[in-house]
Amino acid sequence: MRNQKFIKIEDSFIVDQDYRDAFTKLGLNSIDDVFSFSAGETISKKNLAAYRSRIKFETNSPKQVLYLKRYDTPPVLLQLKNWFAQRAAKSCGRTDFETSLEIDRLGINTPKVIAFGEQKGLLFEKRSFFIAENIPDADAIERKLPLCFYELQINKSEKKKFIEDAAAFIKKFHETGFRHRDLYFSHIFYDGTGRFFLIDLSRVFRPLFLKQYYLVKDIAQLFYSAPAKSFSNTDRLRFYFAYTGRRSLTGKDKRFIMKVIKKVSRIARHDKKHNR
Repeated sequence: MRNQKFIKIEDSFIVDQDYRDAFTKLGLNSIDDVFSFSAGETISKKNLAAYRSRIKFETNSPKQVLYLKRYDTPPVLLQLKNWFAQRAAKSCGRTDFETSLEIDRLGINTPKVIAFGEQKGLLFEKRSFFIAENIPDADAIERKLPLCFYELQINKSEKKKFIEDAAAFIKKFHETGFRHRDLYFSHIFYDGTGRFFLIDLSRVFRPLFLKQYYLVKDIAQLFYSAPAKSFSNTDRLRFYFAYTGRRSLTGKDKRFIMKVIKKVSRIARHDKKHNR
């Protein structure tokens, strides 16, 4: 758990105290400044909703790379869904911020949160933002698996350890009661010291109902995004055994796996329909 202190820049805009001077130098002194800020690299993403934008930028003191996520007039229906999932009328930026802090408090590695701000209308959010640090020496396992996975350098014992460590990390996350709902390889980072991190926590929530449904969804997203050329069926079963802590499959396990397989098929059909 990180020991951070946040200070207020203006109403509903707080920042880690270590970054206050850096924000001042960049001209980030108000929510208006944050939404007009363009001194960085715009991060584009296929199918990114029009109300969302992302910028990668740097600070000098401390020397760090930060990521800014902005939400400008999110659709009312999306806000209502978010309120229902979070069981509170939270803005998109606040959801990112508070969920990240809670997940970190529970011992799950996430990017360090730096700032958040929001503006609300009479009832609904007008706009909000969230800023977090880059994870040093890390990348999404979608883009870069450890060398032990590559054809010319396959190391079975290292590969086995990676899979079992990944399973232990996901198990620890799920044991908190949270579900990710977007648990693809693109949202799991791995660094040079062997640590895993979860990113993009805007959809993370702790369901009161349908806990098993969302558990199946998370595991299906993992299995769907694991490349077939790198993960054999044996590897996938090894992940499941490490995740459950069992050495053989029970009837309950088999039923769970069948639900995962069916969900994977639905994800594949959905992606094909939308040309992904």
